Amino acid sequence: CGCPTSKGGFKLSMASGEDSPSTPPAKPRAVTVDLSKDTSLLIDISDALSEQERVKFTVHTKTTLKTFKKSDFSVVREHEEFVWLHDQYVENEEFAGYIIPPTPPKPDFDEPREKLAKLREGEDTMTKEEYAKMKQELEAEYLALFKKTVAMHEIFLLRLAAHPAFKEDYNFQTFLEYEGDLRVRSKNTREKFGSFWKGFSKSMDENIILKNHKDVDPWFEQEKKFLTDYHIQVKEATKLSDRMTRAHKRVADTYISVAFYIGILPTSKHDPISGLYRKSGDTFEKLRKLEGRVSTDEDLKLSDTLRYYERDTQAALDLLYRRMRSLANLESSNKKLEQAKTKNKGVTEAEATQKNCNEKFDALSEHGKQELTSFKGRRVQAFKKNLVELAELQLKHAKSQVNILRSTISALKEL
Repeated sequence: CGCPTSKGGFKLSMASGEDSPSTPPAKPRAVTVDLSKDTSLLIDISDALSEQERVKFTVHTKTTLKTFKKSDFSVVREHEEFVWLHDQYVENEEFAGYIIPPTPPKPDFDEPREKLAKLREGEDTMTKEEYAKMKQELEAEYLALFKKTVAMHEIFLLRLAAHPAFKEDYNFQTFLEYEGDLRVRSKNTREKFGSFWKGFSKSMDENIILKNHKDVDPWFEQEKKFLTDYHIQVKEATKLSDRMTRAHKRVADTYISVAFYIGILPTSKHDPISGLYRKSGDTFEKLRKLEGRVSTDEDLKLSDTLRYYERDTQAALDLLYRRMRSLANLESSNKKLEQAKTKNKGVTEAEATQKNCNEKFDALSEHGKQELTSFKGRRVQAFKKNLVELAELQLKHAKSQVNILRSTISALKEL
């Protein structure tokens, strides 16, 4: 349930309670993870608490794995700790050949909070009924955003738990099991600058290696071209989908005012067309709720799917970058080995380096091909599922809209 806290946030219980008709399901998801094949490690976010500047997630784990001390336990984690866990995978060379699940988005409730603050400032210019409806809409928007934030953090953990290599990582087990504070803090200015410079250097390196360096394997070269173009297209599609969703939301918000002002048109109870005003106001109120559901469904089934796979495609491109960087290291070690043989100096060291680079590249290529093939199947399945469900919901809402309008016309004829 969503309950206001003393700090202006919401406490959301995922384990029990029912959602009201005006709010989305308890765990709205654009992306699902199939854990039916392996139930040795089951994870869910059973509870979450939103405060002014942070969200606390209760991560619940059930497992049969002997590496854990208990079989059923829970810990409380914050967003920065999820980022820390993601970074541990990125920085570990053992996982260079895998698509590392993208970091869940940072909780950001500034927009609904700003809207609520503006609504409170303009409370004196509205009637109690209009203010109550607008406030209810904003609270529902906040709650929907909060639930999606929780769901995305849960999906990140589920992706790790479902992966045979990721779930064995010590840091992952520490994240799930250690009950104390992981001592993860936000980066200071110096660290942020270091991260910025590292990211800038990586981008420059990508431009040189990933985009301009031809792959020795035609399969990987084709994947690189496809994913680079696909990432651009899905990023643009996300922007357009968000624009469409916002448009539907504005229509729904407009219906609130239309319904209210139609409702106050009758000059008295004995107004001969008061029934027309009342029925028309009720119709716009019904259309408002319906339009709100349309916006929510489009956001969840389309925008969120596009947004997630925009980030997941970037994770796939990062894998290709790491592989190309490994190839560049291998080619460099081959040249150094030739130079060492020519000079007859340092041959043993150069051979050891070349062998190590070759083994890393082969392992990265093997895992990379498996990961990219799996990614394609997972991506197609997710889009197919969500687009089919969106089409079904749109048909359902369209029929409901037609029925509302037909019912209104019939009622008006009887007046």
